[in-house]
Amino acid sequence: MSIERTFNAAIEDVWELWTTKDGIESWWGPPGFEVKVRRLDFRRGGELLYAMTAIAPDQIEFLKKAGMPLTTESLVTYTEVVPLKWLAFTQLADFIPNVKPYEVATTVELSTHPGGVAMVLTLDAMHDEYWTKMAVMGWESELDKLAKLLTPR
Repeated sequence: MSIERTFNAAIEDVWELWTTKDGIESWWGPPGFEVKVRRLDFRRGGELLYAMTAIAPDQIEFLKKAGMPLTTESLVTYTEVVPLKWLAFTQLADFIPNVKPYEVATTVELSTHPGGVAMVLTLDAMHDEYWTKMAVMGWESELDKLAKLLTPR
């Protein structure tokens, strides 16, 4: 699955939001959640460990009723890093009830053009159509947050 976006921004600004603690914490996670980076080693073979916590009442209520924790940790392993152009990572999908954990690969390709920065995010399909749709919706939501941060003021 691929998602394409164009940002009216400098490529350095887009890259920084993908690759730094402050950048990641500013836009990762769906609405109603906050992300805190616990560890970041941004290089090939390095890892990002982050905690995502429900902070909005609707999300808190949903998770409590489902018997799920309000905070979950996720581990990302960087598999390729080409500064200002490309990053690739895997993430363990270990949160799906009754499904054995498996890795999901994601790539982010950036390129400049006269209007700014073009980004192509490509992710593996999940184990079924429903979860793939949910993953795409999640990324779309997060990328909307990213776009707002990059909107010229």
